[in-house]
Amino acid sequence: MEAKKPKKKVILNTDYESPTDTDDDGPIEADHKDDKELPTCLMCVCLTGSVYCEEVSPDMTTVPPLPKETAYLYARFNKITKITNKDFGDTATLKRIDLSGNLISEIEDGAFSKLDQLEELTLAMNKLVKLPMLPAKLMSLNVNHNLLRTKGVKANIFKKLNKLAYLYLGDNGLEAIPPLPESLRVVHLHNNNITSLTDDTFCKGNNTHYIRYNMQEVRLDGNPITLAQHPNSFICLRALPIGHYK
Repeated sequence: MEAKKPKKKVILNTDYESPTDTDDDGPIEADHKDDKELPTCLMCVCLTGSVYCEEVSPDMTTVPPLPKETAYLYARFNKITKITNKDFGDTATLKRIDLSGNLISEIEDGAFSKLDQLEELTLAMNKLVKLPMLPAKLMSLNVNHNLLRTKGVKANIFKKLNKLAYLYLGDNGLEAIPPLPESLRVVHLHNNNITSLTDDTFCKGNNTHYIRYNMQEVRLDGNPITLAQHPNSFICLRALPIGHYK
């Protein structure tokens, strides 16, 4: 009698595109990392270095496990409520994260601590009341349309970011403007509750020759402040704040 051939087992290989046949002498299961990545790439779109998880159904309430070497994550318009220290702990390759339009009310302070390549972070349209520590190489931060107040923003959280060029803090509840880094080109602070400025907010009050060359655009409209009462606050800028003011 002819001996029966051993049955082949099918596993998914690490590119998530085609099954790989193996026999009893070959691998019979994917490693732990593959098991972790597979569900994300079934419900999201995984391209080389990019993961798109937008308006996922059923509702996505946490940051999904990411494939190795992910550089760009777009997880907009879901129902994520919190970002933990573990969510990005194994993905130090991230350069851009966009979590706009979620329900995020809390970010643990070390959530971005390992992301030393992160350049763009977008958290607009969430429910944040506090900002965590931010990566040193960050160039753009967008937290428009949140619930931030001055007490939820650490005093020097932006001042230490010497590559930060674009800062969007509009439509929050800030009562004051935090210290800003010299690298900043654009800052939007519209529709907050800012009532006053100082000569040092944008300029250096003790140095009338100082010019803030990098700053190209300041937006302060929609705040209970009369700019005419603070003429020296903008003397170092090359252009006055944009927008409509009373």
